[in-house]
Amino acid sequence: MQYGFGYFEEDKLGEVTDFNLWRRILGYAVHYWQGVALAVFLSFAVIGSSLLLPYLVRLGVDNYIINVEITVSERFSGLTILAVIFGVAVIVGFIGNYFQVTVLEWTGQNIMHRLRQHIYIHMLGLDLAFFNENPSGKLVTRLTNDVQNMHEMFTSVIVTLFNDVIRIIGILVLLYWLNWRLAVLMTLLLPAILVATLWFSKIARNVYREIRTNLAKINAYLQEAVSGISLIQLYQREKDTERSFVNLNQAYFASTVQQIKIFGIFMPVLDILASTATAISIWYGGILILRGEMTIGILVAFLSYMRLFFQPLRELSQKYSIVQSAMASAERIFQLLDTRSGLPVLPEPFGPQAVSGTLEFSNVTFGYDPDKPVIHNLSMKVAPGETVAIVGATGSGKSTLINLLERMYDPDSGRILLDGHDLRELDPQWLRNTVGLVMQEVYLLRGTIKENILLDSGMGEQGLTAILQLAQLDELIGRLPQGIHTKIGEGNLELSAGERQLLTLARVMVRDPEILVLDEATANVDSETEILVERAIDATLSQRTSIVIAHRLSTIRRADRIIFMDSGQIVEEGTHEKLMADKGFYHRLQNLQYIEWDPNEQSHVS
Repeated sequence: MQYGFGYFEEDKLGEVTDFNLWRRILGYAVHYWQGVALAVFLSFAVIGSSLLLPYLVRLGVDNYIINVEITVSERFSGLTILAVIFGVAVIVGFIGNYFQVTVLEWTGQNIMHRLRQHIYIHMLGLDLAFFNENPSGKLVTRLTNDVQNMHEMFTSVIVTLFNDVIRIIGILVLLYWLNWRLAVLMTLLLPAILVATLWFSKIARNVYREIRTNLAKINAYLQEAVSGISLIQLYQREKDTERSFVNLNQAYFASTVQQIKIFGIFMPVLDILASTATAISIWYGGILILRGEMTIGILVAFLSYMRLFFQPLRELSQKYSIVQSAMASAERIFQLLDTRSGLPVLPEPFGPQAVSGTLEFSNVTFGYDPDKPVIHNLSMKVAPGETVAIVGATGSGKSTLINLLERMYDPDSGRILLDGHDLRELDPQWLRNTVGLVMQEVYLLRGTIKENILLDSGMGEQGLTAILQLAQLDELIGRLPQGIHTKIGEGNLELSAGERQLLTLARVMVRDPEILVLDEATANVDSETEILVERAIDATLSQRTSIVIAHRLSTIRRADRIIFMDSGQIVEEGTHEKLMADKGFYHRLQNLQYIEWDPNEQSHVS
């Protein structure tokens, strides 16, 4: 099963056009168009006030400061009026800018909230193979760093970019209105600015893409290192992991240095062009003033507008860098959102109202790599209410069989039937409610015992009390001061392996599935709670179709039938006594101490 989203291999992105990315990005913004529209409206107040200021300076210089044809009091009075107007314009711009930033931040947060939720819900619907192929640290990067990059673009770029474009157009109009000859000279520099910007955009995207890639690798490696810290220390792998991290960190550092170099070239080039335009304007403007073809006030206003003209261009380059970083993140986010589950669901899947519990594997072949099958043309049938134990050496395909039954994967060929219905025809949610699974590794949520058992099932107190008794948890909970409301998990009450397994059995009992699967459910149980777990398993298996993967003979002998698997095939089946008498694979495995004798049960699994 191939995904375009692979482990530590940089996501091989196709040629994604900016138009398609922008179309999808703006698809999230359209839900909050009111905020965007208000921000655009406020931008006219901000732009208008900023463009008014240089013109007020021009009026002050020409009409009052250097105008000797009017009295001093008239000059003072005129300057006072202009100063008041100037102050009002500044206040209007400040208020407009404040509300614009507030509205943009609110809109950006809402957009990112929607996007983050969309990504998370989409990930929950992907199949197990996807998560096996992609490290969790990499996926976390998509939900955190990449979404944050897009948030910066929404709040810092989208509407403010509109501001900058309108401001530049407005300034050009005013410059040509003030003096078209000076404006033409300045406009001649625009192609050079355009060439510099295009050059910057061409290489910036690749650099930002590399930065996002290296950061995702670091996050994934850190997550794995922290999760496996005990193994690293036990086998003294500190130096090896340190070297690996140094290499990843160095790659990230090198890509960020490359980004700095690009800015180190682009920004001075822009400054040189701006300084050149200013020098030309002063030189030619001075000539026009000496000829009497232009006033000093117009030159002062022209230079002020030029400063305002290059300021958004300079900021435009910074915002463009934010856009490039965000677009690199957007490519990865939409690549994740475009990843489809390898388990197709019919347009109208169904779930039978009544379930007898008949299971059938018909000529099933499957491999995690299609070229290397793990299950080979396997056929078996489990009758309603029957308990079947599956035994075999490590790697024989036992757990893979369970994954197929839970439809974590689909077989490459053959069919798996429940009451005659192909699993691919059934509603996945209905299937997982019908087929309960208790695994060796217990996953507990951070919360109370009650929350971990119920999982929002809505069961009442009376029903829950009965479940706790069946699961042999009533004594444990009775010893706790807060009882079933005791918090468990990191930083709270730590349960033993056996207690955790009892809680998982209670969780399955709440769902009351018609079919039950136990995958090494007793493998790590301590001796103190072993009897309790066995009792809970007895209660759980009662009157259900059950498949049990186990090493302990006490669990295996409880089965109506034992199936022995080897290399993905069924090689023996029958009762414990029959298989021991046959002296085949099952008997040989016992002699190899895969299943060991116990004084009470006569045997248990090591």
